[in-house]
Amino acid sequence: MSNIVHVVGTGTIGEPLIGLLCDLKNPLGIDEVTFYKHSPVLTDRPKVKGLLDRGGKLVVRKEETSAFRELGLEPDYTAEEAIARASVVVDCTPKGIGRKNKESLYATYENKVRGFLAQGSEYGFGKMYAAGINDQALNQDKYIHIVSCNTHNIAVAIKAVALDVSPSNFVSGRFVCIRRANDISQGSKFIPSPEVGGHNDERGTHHARDVWHLYNTLGLDLDVFSSAMKVNTQYMHSIWFDIKVKQETGLEEVIQRFTDDPRVAVTNKQLANLVFSFGRDHGHYGRILNQTVVVLPTLHVRNKKEVVGFCFTPQDGNSIMSSVAAIEHLLYPEEYEERIEVLSPFLFDEV
Repeated sequence: MSNIVHVVGTGTIGEPLIGLLCDLKNPLGIDEVTFYKHSPVLTDRPKVKGLLDRGGKLVVRKEETSAFRELGLEPDYTAEEAIARASVVVDCTPKGIGRKNKESLYATYENKVRGFLAQGSEYGFGKMYAAGINDQALNQDKYIHIVSCNTHNIAVAIKAVALDVSPSNFVSGRFVCIRRANDISQGSKFIPSPEVGGHNDERGTHHARDVWHLYNTLGLDLDVFSSAMKVNTQYMHSIWFDIKVKQETGLEEVIQRFTDDPRVAVTNKQLANLVFSFGRDHGHYGRILNQTVVVLPTLHVRNKKEVVGFCFTPQDGNSIMSSVAAIEHLLYPEEYEERIEVLSPFLFDEV
């Protein structure tokens, strides 16, 4: 049987994910990468051609075939054909569409496809997952929800500060997600000034809610709460965290825990643009794949049981890393950890 991965969407996560899968398909054991492009947009033609040059196969709606051909882009499959022949489907569409696709489209092909993944704010799509956090919770899940980039960041901070010591070491966590207004690839929804957000969940924003559900797959019930705001930048999200623990700790010990975690990068840089620039120069498609970049000069330990600091969220890189890990888990459940070692050049100890 061929291992075919089909990616739906070519946006800020879809495009770099497609490129990564195409570039590394041999060591990842993938025979073919197909990708769905919804609209025949002239300004997107260079992007689509780039993905085709990397070996991807273009998928469009049947009724849009002629329009894509007019742009000089030859589709390989229709949307339904691509899903029917796929081993794994990765939905990278905008917020809310993944859940709609699950109900209206994916359910029809459940017996043919090994698994479906959705990205980010798709609450209710399936079992929540972040690579290196709850791998042992993945079984034969048909639907997997790759949590958002900031949720990854919060989750790994909790793991490094508290849970790596003991599952009972975590007392509580409070987080403020300071979000970029939009991605550098986007031309809309930029804001003129900082914009504060509300608290629409008992745990504040969806970030803490999703972290709770993520760790609940391991049987943990964490006291977490988050707030969020947007600032008028396109560089990187950042997170302020305040994590309380049961066992006494010190600054050197906390730094060592972050340093020892293979999915954590540390930095002495306190400007987001400098961290972003490192990713642009050394990452794949400008992304490093670490879960977080912890800013060492900001770390502080209060009363030996409270750890405070800032960390930057890699530009969708952590979600891409988890997507590849979930794909490999579906394709090669017994050897997926060995196969994703091919991604190690994009995981950094220091930025």
